[in-house]
Amino acid sequence: MEQTGFLDVGTGPEARRIAWRRLEGAGPTLVWLGGFRSDMTATKASRIVEWGESAGRSVLRFDYSGHGASGGSFEEGTIGRWLEESLAVIRAHAGEKPILVGSSMGGWMALLVARALQQEGRALGGLVLIAPAPDFTETLMWDTFADHVREAILTEGRWMHLSEYSPEPYAITRELIEEGRNHLLLGKPIRIGAPVRILQGMKDPDVPWQHAMALVEHLAEDDVVVTLIRDGDHRLSRPEDLERLVDALGNFRD
Repeated sequence: MEQTGFLDVGTGPEARRIAWRRLEGAGPTLVWLGGFRSDMTATKASRIVEWGESAGRSVLRFDYSGHGASGGSFEEGTIGRWLEESLAVIRAHAGEKPILVGSSMGGWMALLVARALQQEGRALGGLVLIAPAPDFTETLMWDTFADHVREAILTEGRWMHLSEYSPEPYAITRELIEEGRNHLLLGKPIRIGAPVRILQGMKDPDVPWQHAMALVEHLAEDDVVVTLIRDGDHRLSRPEDLERLVDALGNFRD
């Protein structure tokens, strides 16, 4: 059975309660880092917990502020804000040599967390990245937005985006775009110091497979294995995709 709780992050007007769940088990803890507007009860996260229960492995998952069971407003969210929350939960509950499992934006978050932990002298067990989207606020959003969208963001502070993944439009804010530039990774070498496994669909309309390969080029010093799924979409939540995910997790042991 999972332990559940809340972790307070930030102070004063920046304070928010971050919901987390931890499944106790052996081996390095698997830490789920979800995607943009996803939550810790989504399909892939739930499948990891099921696998953790059957394999006797420890699993930690949580919701960023403005997501799922956590407090805070989604519109106030930024990459730096969500990174602060990720690090707080991981420092408090992940233990030694965690294995970071990041999906889409969570892939970017995993890379940023890895860098921060390295700077603290903490070792990682590895990374498993699903359709990783480092720098997405810049390369996959701002650089591809039409002029009228950029205009709305700059003058009104936000643009309401209607996505096939959400029944209601949601805001892409100027702060999200501009603050994201403080955390860009591509353009210089990225050193993880641990194995990296990447699952990427070749029919992903949101994070093109070429984006994943650009990341691989920046991970030149690490043990990196990429699995390109020819008919895979962005979610990679079909039964066969989930089995690929747990197979990748099974390769990481004590």
